[in-house]
Amino acid sequence: MLTSALRLSLLAVAAGLFLQLSSPAALGAEEVKLIALGLADHAVTEEEVAGGAKLPAPRFNSGGVAHALVGNLKMGDIVEVRLVLDGKSLMHNTETLSEDKERVLLQAGKTGTPAGGWPQGGYIADVKVLRDGKPILEEKTEAIPFE
Repeated sequence: MLTSALRLSLLAVAAGLFLQLSSPAALGAEEVKLIALGLADHAVTEEEVAGGAKLPAPRFNSGGVAHALVGNLKMGDIVEVRLVLDGKSLMHNTETLSEDKERVLLQAGKTGTPAGGWPQGGYIADVKVLRDGKPILEEKTEAIPFE
């Protein structure tokens, strides 16, 4: 016959083993990975951002494009990238994945100059990934002016 303390210890070990085996890592799931996030004066290619190329920064009289390259995504994940000025979203782009994908490049912005140039202020790129309605990745760049 087991004592109460021994029975509780065995239950705790069994629960810990269950939690460990049920973790995403134990089930083979890989973490979503932010490969690149930034701002450029043009629509970028996956090769440019994955290779770590130094991209030209947007200027008041150029295009302004926020980009995010995200890896290890699963079917149903929602990826959103935004171009934000002083806390206000100017442009955004969202993709819901119809299949697992190793990488997704998503961009939001303008490849041309807005009439009168870009307004003054601090611009950021931000990205969010939702899985089952819950955020699993949220990142943003430092604010920069489009000089």
